[in-house]
Amino acid sequence: MKRMLFVLFSILLGLNVSLLAQANYPPSKEDPVLQQKLSDLIKDFHGQTGIYVHQFSTGRTAAINADTLFPTASMIKVSIMLKLFDRIDKGELKYDSVLVYRDSLNSFGDGGICGSLKDSTRIPFAEVVMLMMTMSDNVAALWCQSLADSGQAINQWLEVHGFHNTRVNSRTPGRHGDWEKYGWGQTTPREMCGLFTMIHDGKTARPAASEEMFRVLSRDYWDKMALGEIPPDVHVAAKDGAVDASKSETVFVSAPSGDYVFCAITNHQQDQRWASDNEGYVLMRNVSRLLWNYFEPTSKWKPADGMEKYWK
Repeated sequence: MKRMLFVLFSILLGLNVSLLAQANYPPSKEDPVLQQKLSDLIKDFHGQTGIYVHQFSTGRTAAINADTLFPTASMIKVSIMLKLFDRIDKGELKYDSVLVYRDSLNSFGDGGICGSLKDSTRIPFAEVVMLMMTMSDNVAALWCQSLADSGQAINQWLEVHGFHNTRVNSRTPGRHGDWEKYGWGQTTPREMCGLFTMIHDGKTARPAASEEMFRVLSRDYWDKMALGEIPPDVHVAAKDGAVDASKSETVFVSAPSGDYVFCAITNHQQDQRWASDNEGYVLMRNVSRLLWNYFEPTSKWKPADGMEKYWK
């Protein structure tokens, strides 16, 4: 009897996970014109590229290597945030609590704003989350990863919610081989779009948690890639990532003609310069520009001349 109940529970759990996964990806239909435009755009790129885009009002999608594993770089911070808010929602953490910074948290040497704090500095938990997501502060992110319980706990949350490819590798037992190959985290373009969609639709936890996470994602400081090709008065939520051989960005755009979400990721780039005209950064801008003009064909907006001097 116990075995039968266990089997039944396992089946129901499997169905629940399947339904969660389906909920993250709305009904879609391939747009062959958009697919061709994106294929033409990346054909001369010196490296590997993955793209997924979905327009919600029409269901139009395009996918290039959308289910291929890529490094997340700093995009893994979205997964860290999700598990943090799961713990907040369960009452295990308090978003309005105050934390105490310790020098031992900074293993980078040059750790951005959070790593510049003096030992014993008191800082609100919500500000640490903001630094992780908005400024992409790595010391804040590792601090948040520990507060999320562990890399294993984050990965378990992802698995239960239907994300079978997105994983934290860094400081996570059993994932050293994945860390050597992909770095801090790994994902697919389709799953990154699914994470953003899940947050936007309020399906990550209680609606209040999802709403706050979407607000946090709407404050991205780094705007020299995809965000620079979207009008500044259009609401966007975004997270980007960058390491030597990989550039990436996921963006949810509340466009006049209907919301759309896209993720573009590169890997094995020949161009590994840390410069604003890095081929990966240029690709992110080109993909974003193509999508904006495709979904908003009557828009006359374009970036102001001279914006390059304000790229950070």
